[in-house]
Amino acid sequence: MRRCATTAWRCSVNPRVANIGGSIIREVAAKRRPGSIDLGLGEPSLKPTARYLESATRWAADNGLRYTPNAGEPELREAIAAHYAYPGMSRAANVCVMNGSQEAVFVSVMTLLDPARDEMLVVEPAFPAYAKMGRLHGIDVRTVAMDAANDFAFEPARILNALTERTRLIVLCSPCNPTARVVDRATVNAIAGELERRSAPVYVLHDEIYREQTFTGDAGYFAAVYPRTIVTNSLSKSNALTGLRIGWTIVPDDLSDAVVKAHAWVTSCASTFAQRVAAEIFSEGALREHVAWYAEHRAKVVTALEESGLRFIPPQGSFYACVKLPDGTKSLEAAHSLADRHDVIVIPGIAFGDAFEGWLRLSWVSPISDVREGVARIAAFAAARKPSASAPV
Repeated sequence: MRRCATTAWRCSVNPRVANIGGSIIREVAAKRRPGSIDLGLGEPSLKPTARYLESATRWAADNGLRYTPNAGEPELREAIAAHYAYPGMSRAANVCVMNGSQEAVFVSVMTLLDPARDEMLVVEPAFPAYAKMGRLHGIDVRTVAMDAANDFAFEPARILNALTERTRLIVLCSPCNPTARVVDRATVNAIAGELERRSAPVYVLHDEIYREQTFTGDAGYFAAVYPRTIVTNSLSKSNALTGLRIGWTIVPDDLSDAVVKAHAWVTSCASTFAQRVAAEIFSEGALREHVAWYAEHRAKVVTALEESGLRFIPPQGSFYACVKLPDGTKSLEAAHSLADRHDVIVIPGIAFGDAFEGWLRLSWVSPISDVREGVARIAAFAAARKPSASAPV
């Protein structure tokens, strides 16, 4: 118990909050100094296209920035639904506009799952927010780890074998943060087919936040084939708008009203200005405006990794690459050492689950010269950590 700052009363916080640790990702990223090689946070280095912001500013000057309907502007909801056109979820009513994709996940978990009954299964390695959000709501969270020997590819048998009678929601991100793996169509079909045969309904939350950074022609989308899919997404990565905080859910009819209700009590409505920017982007069909840059940059990154001698997972999507540390090396220790002694910011694999210990996640959005230099420093660090090396690092 802590003593409250302004009274003599002793107070405590919700134990669910108290028992959830802070962000390892932010802990390491905060070590960045001027001149550091920053391969840390998952944030685009590109600038947003100015005309969307300028157009939204003119609109706001003429119309003001009043509340929108709780679910978002009908025009924007219609545009989002039409853009993806998922079967059974192609109407504006299936879309709720949120303050970023993390609110979309938060509200979806809160809406669907009953803490007294349900269980949530997170496919790891995974962005840590999914499990933390579930635990904040008092949900029993279980994880299923993909196989390092298979470069953490999504494996239907592993996921399906991890289900229990209480599993109501499977959460996965594809393209994946951190592994950069993409779930393929055959895997999606295998999982969807088995879930269809289960007597109790199981939903899939597919976080599509890196959809526009997909570099394979065989990407699978659960909402295209499985009716109990919840899609979360945003403009943060596709259009370099992480700070605008605009995202959405696309959900089946049976969840749409409840999702809007929960969102309304969490945050009333998304930013009117942000919704206007999003409407401009959708009206121009501009979600893929940065795709060519990412594809070209990725090819250079892969060459740098191949030349480094490091074991890495070839990135199929997102803007991450993951490298293996020498056996026995703790990833958090390595990340701190790389930041403190080598001035390279990377994210330790342990942040994404126990299965990813011994790996580092690199965000490769920096200039290619920085990425090459950062990879070279990591390779030197790893070489010095191999059992045959004795020099301190």
